[in-house]
Amino acid sequence: MALLTELLGRRWAVRVVWELRRGALTFRALQKACGGVSPSVLQSRLHELQRVGVIEKVPRMGYRLSASGESLYRTLEPLAEWAEARDRPWRRAK
Repeated sequence: MALLTELLGRRWAVRVVWELRRGALTFRALQKACGGVSPSVLQSRLHELQRVGVIEKVPRMGYRLSASGESLYRTLEPLAEWAEARDRPWRRAK
């Protein structure tokens, strides 16, 4: 649990995994897909995710999920569905 919260609790980490779910993306394409992440923060997250084996760097293609990353994505998918079903009630509460 400590690795999970340490790694995925960092801003943009889950978003990077989510954006790579359909295949490899270059750094620039990934930055655009994430919308708003600075290059230095994105580079840091990519390095962290690569270090623990969630993503792989592919020459000329950029980054993609590893087998471990695909497994992680499959666990995130139900969480995303749960969040979408709630339609962001915290924003309506104001």
